Amino acid sequence: MAGESTATSIDGTAFTFQSPVDGLDLQPGSYAAVGAHLGQVYTVELVPGESFVHGQGMLLEDGVAPFHDVPISRADEARVNGWLEGTRPPRAGLDVGELAAWEGVRFLLDAGGFDRHTFFCGQSGSGKSYALGTVLERLLLETSLQIVVLDPNSDFVRLGILRDGVDGEVAARYRSAAEGVVVRQSGESGPDRLHVRFTDCDADEQAAVLRLDPIRDRDEYGVLVDMLETGFEKAGGTAGEIATRLVEEPAPAMRAMGTRLRNLGIHRWPIWSTGDAGSVQDLVAAGGPRALIVDLGSLGTLGEKAIAAESVLAALWRRRADREPVLIVIDEAHNVCPRDPGDEVTALATEHAARIAAEGRKFGLYLLVSTQRPQRVNELVVSQCDNLVLMRMTSAGDRAYIADTLSFAPAALVERSGAFRPGEALVAGKVASHPAFVRFGPRIAEEGGSDVPSTWAELSP
Repeated sequence: MAGESTATSIDGTAFTFQSPVDGLDLQPGSYAAVGAHLGQVYTVELVPGESFVHGQGMLLEDGVAPFHDVPISRADEARVNGWLEGTRPPRAGLDVGELAAWEGVRFLLDAGGFDRHTFFCGQSGSGKSYALGTVLERLLLETSLQIVVLDPNSDFVRLGILRDGVDGEVAARYRSAAEGVVVRQSGESGPDRLHVRFTDCDADEQAAVLRLDPIRDRDEYGVLVDMLETGFEKAGGTAGEIATRLVEEPAPAMRAMGTRLRNLGIHRWPIWSTGDAGSVQDLVAAGGPRALIVDLGSLGTLGEKAIAAESVLAALWRRRADREPVLIVIDEAHNVCPRDPGDEVTALATEHAARIAAEGRKFGLYLLVSTQRPQRVNELVVSQCDNLVLMRMTSAGDRAYIADTLSFAPAALVERSGAFRPGEALVAGKVASHPAFVRFGPRIAEEGGSDVPSTWAELSP
């Protein structure tokens, strides 16, 4: 055993190895030359009381015959790069960065893999938003996939603006692709205004906004149903004017409805519109913009953020029969589709997200769910994901949850995420040829959000 590193495989798929501790160059996630074959190391464990380690891994090539005690060593950069080049499918590749182990060895995501749901997670400071922006840029640049982004922190509102210093062919191509990026924000006027047309919301949505229960609040709920059937709210006017008309109605239940609107303050939400064109429900319909950024972060209240997100998901589900492929990006998903919704509107949004996760793929509706709190996202949504992009996650509980729920990602590699540096990630699933440690960057477009300056920590003069 002294000085020798050898590997054995009994099935031609997985392998075990042993190696001296001195000069050990095989680590979890690294690539190994296993005899004549290429493999990837998953685990490395020190043998108690001994000066060598045991490890396990998977062969990256098919059709390998079983073998015993063949030499194993760290694979060189050229061999790994050549294997990556040879395994890229005949579809668009997204050049999002490089292998974390080797600077300069590019790693391309398989764009076709985004026809599966994707779970994108990492704790605060891991570089999650930056990395997600890189993926969205490359999807814009290399594919024709329609994208809808629910953006709670305004991180992607500048996705259509080229970053300083980017030039050449990439810059020209991105400028062209960015012409299809549409941003809707609160506070804007005219066609750029983010608004929801209340009259396009169905009875369940309107009742959720009004906190009406069909049994507990049967009289007022009946008024809502009558209003929808008679078109009362379509007679025109702002939400405030509708509330005033209700208060002046002779029927007690209608006056109670008007009082409810005023007491909840819903009629003062700037997000509402009645007959205005260009609502978010319109923009996600067939023929909408190539990329729509719904800037939830620009909205002033939690209620407005909830109804904007819910309205987008509801409208996308209603148009599912169009069967037009759409990537639905839900950033900070623990707020949009949480495991335990805190209000009726968020509960509806969560139902829509879960339904899309379970049934959406056959209609061309694909989720990309991003969060820093994996266990707070609706469990059905997470469990339906076939892709994982995992950035730094120091919580042992979160790592265990991810490894258990998304078992296609090797648990030993998931565990390594606790030591990732900013920008590093484990990528696994349909978007990757194999589970790989990747370093993201650089960006093409400007970043939207930014950290608060830490000038408060500077030394006093």
